[in-house]
Formats: sequence, structure tokens, C-alpha cells
Amino acid sequence: MEDKTLRAAVMDELAFEPSVNAAHIGVTAQNGVVTLTGHVGTYAEKWAAEKAAERVRGARAVAQEIEVRYAYDKKTSDNDIAERALRVIGWQCGLPEGAIKVKIESGFVTLSGTVDWHFQRQSAESAVRKLAGVTGVVNAIALRPAAIAHAPDVESRIRSALHRHADLEANGIDVTVQGGGTVRLDGKVHALNERWIAEQAAWSVPGVTRVEDHLTVA
Repeated sequence: MEDKTLRAAVMDELAFEPSVNAAHIGVTAQNGVVTLTGHVGTYAEKWAAEKAAERVRGARAVAQEIEVRYAYDKKTSDNDIAERALRVIGWQCGLPEGAIKVKIESGFVTLSGTVDWHFQRQSAESAVRKLAGVTGVVNAIALRPAAIAHAPDVESRIRSALHRHADLEANGIDVTVQGGGTVRLDGKVHALNERWIAEQAAWSVPGVTRVEDHLTVA
């Protein structure tokens, strides 16, 4: 796909996404790499804009340079953000009580602690991403070491999950299970969001502690 066609497609997708106000977002494309610039009103909107760009076929990578700008009268103190973050994390089903620690600095949230599953890390991040006043999120939550399943069984379960997904061409993906529960994904997919789908399939298998995504978009 030509870069100008890709740029137009990304701009259309941003305009189509109801959770994004694309009026102040700029888009450039070069050799399949999409760069988003400008500013938005919330961190959740910034994240949604990035995901919208990743959905566009032909985008090989997305560089996120959007700034979050809160109106002065809508700025929230770090203490308020911290209190709200702990509250919404506590409301999430499946998260052990007290497992997640929160640090706030100028609206930037750092999550730490230890959980059993990758989806629990995602759940905590998703909860705080939507809070007013948040300008960024770093997810430093660790996975608790678990019993490592037999490598061939882990590989088989991941491959089965990949083949079940209608939006993924699983035959182009190679799965390698390494020591310590590390899974490496190699091969080619057709879009950036397919990489995310493959990663989620790998994370869903018990015993996986790390996923190395070496998939390329072609």
C-alpha cells in the first residue's frame, strides 16, 4: 500500500472511531510506519487512537507522539488519582486484594506488584487508563512463578488457540517454547492487530511467563 493511501485510511479510521476526536490529531506515513501527532483530552483517547491506527491494513508499526492536554480547571491531583486508581483496581473481578501497588507522578501512573495471570495485569492497566488526570501508564506488574507445563503441550495449546481465531492466518506463525515459560512467536501476519491476537493466545496458556513477539507485518 502506498504511504498516502495508508495515511488516508488511518485518518478515516480515526474519524470513524467514536471514542476519538480526530480534529487535533495529525497522521504521517512512511514505509508503512504510521506516526500520530497532536493532542487529545484524555489518556484513554490517546490509547484508543493508537489502537485505531493499528487496525488499519498496511500499517507495519505505529509511532505514538500524541500529547494528553487536560484543561487547567480539569486537572486532578496525584493524590486524587492514586485514591481513584486503588478504588477501581479493587473493583476488578479476579484481582487479588492488595496485590497491585500504584505510584503517581504528575499524572503518570506506574503499576507494580505480582499476580498469577497476564489478564490480571491487563485488567489493572485498563482500569486506571480511563481515569481523569492520567497522562500515561507503565505496567510493571510481575507474574508469579508458576509450575511450567511441558513445552510440547504449551506449544500445542497455543497453536490450537491460533487456529480457532477467525481473524488470524495461523499457518504463518511459528511458536517456540523456551525455558522458564518463555514463548517466542515468529513469522508474518497481515496487520498489527493480528500480532496482538497472537500474543493474547500465547498468554492464555498456563505456565507462560513471557511472550517474545518477533512477528512482522507483511
